[in-house]
Amino acid sequence: MAKIVVFDEYGGPEVLRLAEIPDPEPGAAQVRIRVRAAGVQPIDCATRRGDLATYRPLPFPIRLGNEVAGVVDRVGEGVTGFAAGDEVIAFLSLQGYAEAVVVPAGQVARKPEKMSWAEAGVLTASGQTACTALDELRVGPADTLLVHAAAGGVGSYAVQLAAVRGARVIGTASERNHDYLRSLGATPVSYGPGLADRVRAAAPQGITCALDAIGGEALDVSLELLGVPDRIVTIADWARSAKLGIRRISSERTVAKLDDLTRLWSEGRLRIEVADSIPLSRAADAHRLVESGHVRGKVALVVD
Repeated sequence: MAKIVVFDEYGGPEVLRLAEIPDPEPGAAQVRIRVRAAGVQPIDCATRRGDLATYRPLPFPIRLGNEVAGVVDRVGEGVTGFAAGDEVIAFLSLQGYAEAVVVPAGQVARKPEKMSWAEAGVLTASGQTACTALDELRVGPADTLLVHAAAGGVGSYAVQLAAVRGARVIGTASERNHDYLRSLGATPVSYGPGLADRVRAAAPQGITCALDAIGGEALDVSLELLGVPDRIVTIADWARSAKLGIRRISSERTVAKLDDLTRLWSEGRLRIEVADSIPLSRAADAHRLVESGHVRGKVALVVD
């Protein structure tokens, strides 16, 4: 039997509960992974609250989790690239909060030996979302990119990946995270009234593109600074972005992108910030932490 996290009604973190299911069996072209760590994303919290129920109705009980790291313990028919005992990272949909998962082999990459389980567990979803956003914006050496919520999960990756592409980065964050953003290669500016003027002061030549990971005022500020929405994207605030004509993106996840992320980590050019590692049985506490709005990087659920 394998423990999983589910919820039977929309609500606060307290609706999350542990359940048990028979160990899933891999089918053709699939592998079974004994999970060691799973990432917790803001979208997991939004799903639990029911924020997305209109857009994505799901039958109860609902599971959560879109990224895991663990050890392959069984492979399905036709799988040749992996074997029992391999340490891997995988992307999946609504099943990562679990002791064991079954994943198509085409969604699995090898974990670098020296990468911790928590780091591996929080890499793929936010890392690949950041990659997708930078691709959509066509970020390159001539750009000055504004990243809103730059100390968060997607923001932290976007800052570093934009720097790898040669761009200059301005990142919004609370003052307690300014030194952290500098360590990642960004010029930090504080949230709040007067944000547009602070960005102009930090980038006198202007910004050329913007990635929003928080919504609300950040979208209006981005549009004020750029004038048109062509090179603005957001991963938040569906309603506001639609009114402003700003593209809302979701991650286009591939093993090739995941391999690029692990390569950059191995080369010392990508830092993975884990705010906390919390046992699977305390998934509600992990959600409370993410919803506090004070997380630097990502939160991991760990399975001992």
